[in-house]
Amino acid sequence: MPDLTNALIKAARKLSKTVDTLSFAEPVTHVYNPLSYARGAHEQYLHLANPKGARVLFLGMNPGPWGMAQTGVPFGQIETVRDWLKIDAKISRTKIEHPAGEHPKRPIQGLECQRNEVSGERLWGLFREKFKTPKKFFAQHFVTNYCPLVFMETSGKNRTPDKLPAAERAPLDAACDEHLRTLLKTLQPKFAIGVGVYAEKCLQRVNENEAINITRILHPSPASPLANRGWAEQATKQLVEAGIWK
Repeated sequence: MPDLTNALIKAARKLSKTVDTLSFAEPVTHVYNPLSYARGAHEQYLHLANPKGARVLFLGMNPGPWGMAQTGVPFGQIETVRDWLKIDAKISRTKIEHPAGEHPKRPIQGLECQRNEVSGERLWGLFREKFKTPKKFFAQHFVTNYCPLVFMETSGKNRTPDKLPAAERAPLDAACDEHLRTLLKTLQPKFAIGVGVYAEKCLQRVNENEAINITRILHPSPASPLANRGWAEQATKQLVEAGIWK
């Protein structure tokens, strides 16, 4: 196994153990950690990284309930993970388990989940259209999340990390900052791209390497009216103007 892959796996396992020690109060009632219950699938994804590093790193905020929460893959829309990335979560090594204290309205069904993660469909759909094969995409690119946890309220409503109280957010940010620093040092990207404003600010706060150019693209969430008006074209334009794509 390449040294870089080992480093990514080691960092992910460390982050997973650290965040599992944290506690969160209401209105958060359920917390999922896909780095734990979907560890096998996530580590299969980490093996896709180029052993020589990544020219471009895309950073999201945290897992979506129908994406990484189900698949263990950042922005991991089911079809992309199963059919394009060829991650098989049915064999024992990559089997996706159920989290402890599973929310009855947010069951983990793995690659059998019938719900669609629109943000992931848009992001990975753009990559699939442009690069055609995972090999060509991962030759220079990698996708990750800042925070590995999914937060839910009693109703099943998703609660993003930026909405947590400061006292709960501080230790979480400390763990996620350390992990992000490790990723930047390991992958040595020329460009680090926040998928949305929150992720861009995380990169700006953590980055210690002046050689890394930090920018952002519009978040592909369907909750964004702007993203619903040709997200792929807007994101592509941003990447071209930043000198990342041609």
